[in-house]
Amino acid sequence: MISDAPSIADGILRQAEGSTRFLVAIAGPPGSGKSTFADELASDLRSRGELAAIVPMDGFHMDDAVLREKGLLSRKGAPLTFDVRGLVDVVRALRRTDDEVLVPLFDRTREQAIAGARAIDPQDRFVIVEGNYLLLDEPGWEKLAHLFDWTIMLLPPEEVLEERLMRRWLDLGLDADAARAKVADNDLPNGRLVRMRSSPADVTLS
Repeated sequence: MISDAPSIADGILRQAEGSTRFLVAIAGPPGSGKSTFADELASDLRSRGELAAIVPMDGFHMDDAVLREKGLLSRKGAPLTFDVRGLVDVVRALRRTDDEVLVPLFDRTREQAIAGARAIDPQDRFVIVEGNYLLLDEPGWEKLAHLFDWTIMLLPPEEVLEERLMRRWLDLGLDADAARAKVADNDLPNGRLVRMRSSPADVTLS
């Protein structure tokens, strides 16, 4: 999929002609390569003299303390474990170019969101938002899709996702049984929800 970034950038530049701010969504199941593709796409746009910034949806994870109170810690990463209202508010703010917008980032090593960790400058013409549920047609999430100017869905085969997700959890220090449980009980079901309940994207890459 990464090799598709230059051709996707070509299409985005055509669509963005005359725009001072152009919002791109990159959605897909866990492990589909969203952050890697966002980095590649932003790099390609920058190589053409454009200003491009990235906003990861993971910064809107609820804190573990909140999830623990709600009994949702084992479901972390599912749609109901994100601050979707906060995400919608920030994406709406990103549509404007009258002021800097501070966005949170997620520190996976600490499993914690860091508030105000990245500044999106008014001069950033392209803002790429990446995350699992950006096109999800579910209550709360359905407010997002229409805020984007261009949408991309990454849909690798499930067996590829399973392999990547196992490697991710093992690299983070989980043993094989714990990693397998996380993938089977949470990650893959979340990915199936993305496949079944997302609005159609402008571009789908598999």
